Amino acid sequence: MMGESNAKEMSTQKYEIYTRKIEKREGSYAEYPDSLNPDLKAYLMSKNIKQLYTHQAEMFEQAKLGKNVVITTSTASGKTLSFLLPVIDKILAEPSTRAIFIYPTKALASDQLRAMRPILDYFGENRISAGVYDGDTPVNERARIKETANIILTNPEMLNASFLPHHSKKSNSFIFSNLRFVVVDELHYYRGAFGSHLANVFKRLQRICMYYNSEPKYLCSSATIANPLELAQNMFGKEFVLVDKDGSPAPQKNYHFIEPPYIKDTDFKMSVGTIAAELIPELVVRKKHFIAFCKSRNGVEVVLKEAKNKLASDYALGVSLSHLIEGYRGGYKPHERKAIDKRIKQILNKAIEEKMVNGEIFGLVSTNALELGIDIGKVDTTVIVGYPDTKASFWQQTGRAGRNKEECDNYLILDARPFDQFISVKPEWLFDTGSENAVIDPNNLFIQLAHVRAAAAELPLTLDDTFYFSNLAEIIPILIKAGELRTTDGRKFSWCGKDFPAGDYSLRNMDNDRYEMINQVDGNTITELDELQAYREAHEKSIYIHNGQIYKVTELNTETKRIIAVPVNDEYYTVPMDNENICVIRAHKDKQLGRTNCFFGDITVHTSVCGHKKVQFHNHDNLGFEDLPSPLTKSYDTEGTWIPLPENVKNRFRTLPENMKSSIVRSQKSYSNRFYDYLGGLSFTILNSALMLTMTTKSELGACTIETGQDMNIYIYDLFVGGLGYSEKVYDKVDEVIKNAISSVSGCNCKNGCASCVGDYHLDKKLVLWGLQCIYEELTAPEEEKTIEPEKIIIEKPFKYENIETTDWKAFVDLYSQTNETLAKFVTQIINVRDEEGTLYLYLQNQFYCDWLMSEENKMILTNVIKHYFDVPACFEIKAEALNEENTFEIEEKLRKRYGDLVD
Repeated sequence: MMGESNAKEMSTQKYEIYTRKIEKREGSYAEYPDSLNPDLKAYLMSKNIKQLYTHQAEMFEQAKLGKNVVITTSTASGKTLSFLLPVIDKILAEPSTRAIFIYPTKALASDQLRAMRPILDYFGENRISAGVYDGDTPVNERARIKETANIILTNPEMLNASFLPHHSKKSNSFIFSNLRFVVVDELHYYRGAFGSHLANVFKRLQRICMYYNSEPKYLCSSATIANPLELAQNMFGKEFVLVDKDGSPAPQKNYHFIEPPYIKDTDFKMSVGTIAAELIPELVVRKKHFIAFCKSRNGVEVVLKEAKNKLASDYALGVSLSHLIEGYRGGYKPHERKAIDKRIKQILNKAIEEKMVNGEIFGLVSTNALELGIDIGKVDTTVIVGYPDTKASFWQQTGRAGRNKEECDNYLILDARPFDQFISVKPEWLFDTGSENAVIDPNNLFIQLAHVRAAAAELPLTLDDTFYFSNLAEIIPILIKAGELRTTDGRKFSWCGKDFPAGDYSLRNMDNDRYEMINQVDGNTITELDELQAYREAHEKSIYIHNGQIYKVTELNTETKRIIAVPVNDEYYTVPMDNENICVIRAHKDKQLGRTNCFFGDITVHTSVCGHKKVQFHNHDNLGFEDLPSPLTKSYDTEGTWIPLPENVKNRFRTLPENMKSSIVRSQKSYSNRFYDYLGGLSFTILNSALMLTMTTKSELGACTIETGQDMNIYIYDLFVGGLGYSEKVYDKVDEVIKNAISSVSGCNCKNGCASCVGDYHLDKKLVLWGLQCIYEELTAPEEEKTIEPEKIIIEKPFKYENIETTDWKAFVDLYSQTNETLAKFVTQIINVRDEEGTLYLYLQNQFYCDWLMSEENKMILTNVIKHYFDVPACFEIKAEALNEENTFEIEEKLRKRYGDLVD
């Protein structure tokens, strides 16, 4: 039965747009290093490892020389053995040696312990002991690991909140006194806020090791990124040696890029899930062992169900084959994960080893839980359902195939998203250009503040700590005033605040205003978000995706900082609708960029989230808009790169019809496409190009185009207080960013413009492309824009501006003052209002209230609130005037009598 079907050509082959073959690579070997422990040589010989790969030998020799090493060879190249050899060699020579192995996930730490099991069993616990120390480890097992384990496998959170704050405990002090190696696996995973936090955790670790007279060496492994050496040196503040010449053999690898076709008589493409559900049964029938990676749990469930249905009917020929595939996702409880991991390994390995004679399943449909997670065996095919956003993830996922050194196939099904469409235009980009940069900023003031507090509680701060914390001179006086530090001799500053400040922050966020997201069904914590993330991604009725599970937010409470969400199976996601206003504080760098300039510096971003757009999965069709009852507003200082548009581009865009030039068209009812105008189309294309270059997401890097006076600038900025270095990397690579954006728009196979290339089907891509190209050369503008009218989304405003002086102002105050939003109570102090041609005058009790309200941030907040509730005119602004100066004078006189000169 299966043999007959195997002869057929795969039906999905007709959708292939690109194929690439990477030839087989022979292995490169080295003899055992002379300094390798004889017992370790005996172990290797017992496993029929007669030679090492050249990169394994190189890493061993560099580590023996006392160097810090980062290795970036391919998946399945024996990186685990590369950093195990020097560690085991040291333990055999000095049994008191301790090593801490750090992994980004619990699953990976557990899997790596399994990978170490053969060598641990060979030598026995009396010579080498290891254990996983994480939140799931039983208390009695924790004590054993700390007391006896030479190798402790853990994660960053445990190092931050358990080991370092309690370093003086007997078991911990022994570990730090004898710590010889710190091994960090998957180094590329630690970027952005997480990586910046971890860099400061390692600064604290180094302080404590110095206290205990130890100086561990750092051994790291990373996927292929553009800057592994830079990342390692920024992470640890030390010099590193790079090992990147891969000596392992590799089979021939075939890559197939599939682009779903357009649905007949529409502008929408067939979903990637539908194509995957066609491909997977074909792989089963062709006797292929595979993993299919989907982006969400919902995606896994949809693809699995459709593929099983086909295997039960279309391919069955009287016998259902649906039992030959299974699903795997993240989010399991600890005991569930271990049981499922064990079962899947047993099933897959059994199926492979017995060559399908008694095989139970051929493959898995999984989220990226298996990208860094368990080793599920030797598969020969991967299917990636939508580009996974970074080259590192792409190579990690495709690296699952071919581990048995036999020829393998990798299928990438391209989604209708900007990254995927760029690859469809330039598929060679994945193979022939460098990888993305992993960016961290260890000196971010607010991250460093958190870790200076934690460091002070671990050991008193001294002048020597300026070596670790660059902002120490600014931070210490603040902590003294806050009553958290004290000094007795002027030389040391000791912690006197509450216990364990290391628990005051999350390593994965950086804002002190943290919001806890709670699963309404079971009461468990889903995740933590900083305030800006919460406003943008987890406001009321928004869709939030975590570990592949889709949640719908039912409540965001700004007072309790709690978010309530429920698991759903909705077929759409949400994109925040926000308004930005940007003020440049100062430029630190500038350079010529074609016909214009490019700047990098400090900026203030005022963001007001007023709702979201609902977008369907797969075809990314607009399903409508949802307004928030009240806008969520936040202002923060960060770093940004900005590009002034050339004069001819500004002039052309200023002549566009109002509904193409502005993202919000105001009338009695607010009619608007509410998402992308032509200025937004420019920033959309540049942002997506920047995201690809910097290995970031839209929760980390933002962009907008703002017209103020005679200026019209594109801003790309970090969505973190203080900045994290992403926008600076954009500044450094801005020429590549712009040119990739041009390629994305010009090469998109849509007719006139779509959500993938310019952000919206209603924009004419010729005009957006012209605006990008004019950065380099002056071109004639397109004569006509797309004539399709933007879809009209009618959003009723609660109040009419024409009635603001009579009934509607009081009704607004009554409604808004009942909320918990910023200025909700203050509006009750506004005595009267008056409109004068779009300028709304607010009358208050005294001049101090007026000045306070007219400060930049308060004025912006109230302006956005009024715009949200009223159908204001396009020229709208607010001003404040004082009514009762006489009453103010009387109050001041009374205060003078009480406080005397202090009032003057």
